[in-house]
Amino acid sequence: MVSIAICGAYGKMGRVISSVVDGRDDCRVIAGIDSGEGSDLEFPVYKKPSALSDKPDVIIDFSHPSSLKELLEYGLSVGVPLVLATTGYTEEQIAVIRKTAEQLPLFFSFNMSLGINLLVKLSQIAAEVLGGQFDIEIVERHHHTKIDAPSGTAIMLADSINQTLDGSLRYVYDRHSMRKKRETNELGIHSIRGGTIVGDHDVVFAGRDEVITLSHSAASKEVFAVGAVNAAVFIHNKPAKLYDMASLLN
Repeated sequence: MVSIAICGAYGKMGRVISSVVDGRDDCRVIAGIDSGEGSDLEFPVYKKPSALSDKPDVIIDFSHPSSLKELLEYGLSVGVPLVLATTGYTEEQIAVIRKTAEQLPLFFSFNMSLGINLLVKLSQIAAEVLGGQFDIEIVERHHHTKIDAPSGTAIMLADSINQTLDGSLRYVYDRHSMRKKRETNELGIHSIRGGTIVGDHDVVFAGRDEVITLSHSAASKEVFAVGAVNAAVFIHNKPAKLYDMASLLN
């Protein structure tokens, strides 16, 4: 039985994760971490990781990038693996995550959905076949309360495609100020914010007289919570390393 602490316990994703864990028999939530206020959860919630009264086997973080430093410090100090599912990390923070993984098991993915990670693989296959002949554009759509843009998932898709094509693509995020034709080495990334869209991603391969679109649409946040809980059970008792959804799927 894997004991889990949820960072961001009072948030929407924290509550969904708690609900997902309740339906499983291989793990349980023993505590939450949240700087906000609340009183309707069935487990104790602490302001900081260092205040936890019992050591969890794994911490799942669905809070805010500002929590990263304290979580990594706590994980290193007591040897608790972390599942980092928060979006909006800076390049500097991602570098710190990679460095810390040399000493601590960390599971990090921009998107915990199984379907999205299949989309990544399919996009890489398409890029291998179509790269150089088709223009590639990524369109992501999320709810109007999402702060970061483009989404971490869109960046993950772009990076996987670019890696497949030996880093030959240049990311373009905004065309309104550009008065010139599209260059062949561009990879356009576009963000839409509106309504209650959970998360939609399209990878468009546009060629001569034909267009291929690979798409994924999330109907609820539960798909991300299920992936995060699977990751927590997976990383328990693993050696220090940076793990991702590919590690879980292989």
